[in-house]
Formats: sequence, structure tokens, C-alpha cells
Amino acid sequence: QVQLVESGGGLVQAGGSLRLSCAASGSTFSSYTMGWFRQGPGKEREFVGGVNWRLAFAYYADSVKGRFTISRDNAKNTMYLQMNSLKPEDTAVYYCAAGNIVGSRRDDQYDYWGQGTQVTVSS
Repeated sequence: QVQLVESGGGLVQAGGSLRLSCAASGSTFSSYTMGWFRQGPGKEREFVGGVNWRLAFAYYADSVKGRFTISRDNAKNTMYLQMNSLKPEDTAVYYCAAGNIVGSRRDDQYDYWGQGTQVTVSS
């Protein structure tokens, strides 16, 4: 089992950047496929990006490809979501999640979730 805690959200102007963190405890990232999801106001939760480090495989939603990047710090057992060129439509609560299905983009295929961190992008 793994516990996940997100941080790093905040208010940023359009075109700006933020880096979200997802700190894991109870297990290591390499044991899971890790994902980032988001839920905007009045919207369903949607996939943002995922990674399986054992297979060195990262994948992203088309809406963020080229702007968002997932990375990690093994020593800190922490995953990051670097978000550049932010747009108002990126405003959402961002969640990290862990699961066992490689390449999954479905939130029902992730077993462990953090509490979320709010990202607000002003125009």
C-alpha cells in the first residue's frame, strides 16, 4: 500500500509555470504505474499524464503534451509534474495516483490517491 500527498498548487498567471509534487510513503514509485489527474470546476476528473519508471514509459493527454512533464526524485520518493505555458483551462484540482496497469488513462484503474492540490490559472 502507498500513501500519496500532493503539494505545490497555487495561483499563477496564464503563460506561467508551476511544479506539483507527489510524495509517496509506504512503498516506492517503481512498484506502480503513477498518474496525474485533474478535475476542473463542473467537470469530470480527467487524465493528465502517467509514467511507469520500470519500463521508462511516460504518456500524456493531448491537451498537455509538450507543456507538462513528469519526473521524479528517487531519494525523496517524490514525483513531480512540471507545468509550463499554463492556460486558464488548466485550472483544476490536481491529483496523483498509483496503480498496477501500465499505460492506464482511466481513473478507475488507479488504486491509491492523494488528497489533491488546487491550481488556478488567471487570464
